[in-house]
Amino acid sequence: MKLTCIGASGSEVTGSKFLLTTNENKKILIDCGMYQGKGLETDAMNRDLGFEPHHIDFVLLSHAHIDHSGLIPYICKNGFKGKVFCTPATRDLCAIMLPDSGKIQETDTKQFNKKRVLQKLPPIEPIYTMQDAAVCMGHFISIPYHLSFSLTPTFSFEFYDSGHILGGASIYISFVEEGETRTLLYTGDVGRYNKRILPDPCVLPQADYIMCESTYGNRLHESIEDAEQELMLTVLNACAKRRGKLIIPSFAIGRTQEIVYALHRLKNAGNLPSIEIFVDSPLAISATGIFRLHAESFNEEMQQFIHSNPDPFGFENLHYVRTIDDSKRLNTYNQPCIIISASGMMEAGRVKHHLASNVDNPRTTILSVGYCAPTTLGAKIMRGDKVVSIFGVKYKVRAQLENIQSYSGHADYNELLRYMGSQNPETVRNFFIIHGEDEARTAFATQLANVGFKNIAIPKFREEFEI
Repeated sequence: MKLTCIGASGSEVTGSKFLLTTNENKKILIDCGMYQGKGLETDAMNRDLGFEPHHIDFVLLSHAHIDHSGLIPYICKNGFKGKVFCTPATRDLCAIMLPDSGKIQETDTKQFNKKRVLQKLPPIEPIYTMQDAAVCMGHFISIPYHLSFSLTPTFSFEFYDSGHILGGASIYISFVEEGETRTLLYTGDVGRYNKRILPDPCVLPQADYIMCESTYGNRLHESIEDAEQELMLTVLNACAKRRGKLIIPSFAIGRTQEIVYALHRLKNAGNLPSIEIFVDSPLAISATGIFRLHAESFNEEMQQFIHSNPDPFGFENLHYVRTIDDSKRLNTYNQPCIIISASGMMEAGRVKHHLASNVDNPRTTILSVGYCAPTTLGAKIMRGDKVVSIFGVKYKVRAQLENIQSYSGHADYNELLRYMGSQNPETVRNFFIIHGEDEARTAFATQLANVGFKNIAIPKFREEFEI
């Protein structure tokens, strides 16, 4: 079987796409994600798939994040006729996330075309629309964890909970070639251990070949308990001491729910000042509803919390902002408050409007709670750029900047090694390090070698391997 590393290879951490071509010439695509965080450059990268959609027989989807699922509407629009297999929660999340992504494509293209008209250039079409995204959901098939499912007589797969986001999965593949059964493990994105909401990543069966993410392959996180303490201190400093707004750019899926739950716990313990908290993201609001529908996916601690707090994502002083008018009113709200808004990398969504209105105010605090790709607005702000461009307007960055990486949904290198602890290095034929910047991948390769793994590859963009 041939493995082609189409996306999230080289030094990329977005655009996950990996193509398996069997000896019978069946083509199975693992993830179909969008590139993100490079402005207009990502448009060309996303349109250049590296394969013909009508040649793909099946898609195996690890989870709903757009950098793993975001081009599924595009391939369906351009000739893909097969099925997309994922967990039930992933399907439910994609049903809201993909149309939201389509809306962003439409809005961004409309704004871009205004500039093209002035330049006397022809308009461009969005990569896909909300309608395209809605139509593509007809291709989705839900498969629960721990159920082996055969795509062909010689190719089957099974989902294991990766602990990354609701419905997130590592994909364990079995295939037969030349009379020999071989196995391939694709980790997808691996979550942290001892989280507040989701269970730990599952123990995995032994694999012959491994494809492992490496987003934090060169970093260690603080504990979740430390993160909650840091969050409390940040809130107290920003809102009680400095009497300003605390803006938390947050991914709508997973991170927002973690932050809301942490604030709920802090409020129950009497550790929050009496301030209003606003969740200003329609997508996050819809996603929170899906979290409520999948309470069976919560860990034991969360199950116990629900006994005395039936709605872990709702409490006094917490407001979900749905309308654009209500969102705009927050720009003139002059009391100390917390605004949680997507997107986490500060590249799109309502958070950009909040940043435009507040980034030059020294009383404002901006708290980053996750990874920002190097070219994103979030990375520019958090690394200390004095001036940033938002909606084409230059703003001085005078806000206080804070960062809590412990809320990251990605495992650090110790946690990745722990996840690989179920694997006998002597049995693994090849280990492919994917989904990471070069520095992180190189460092993680050293860590893997130190525990006995051999034949470690760091794939280049669109590199092919025989497995």
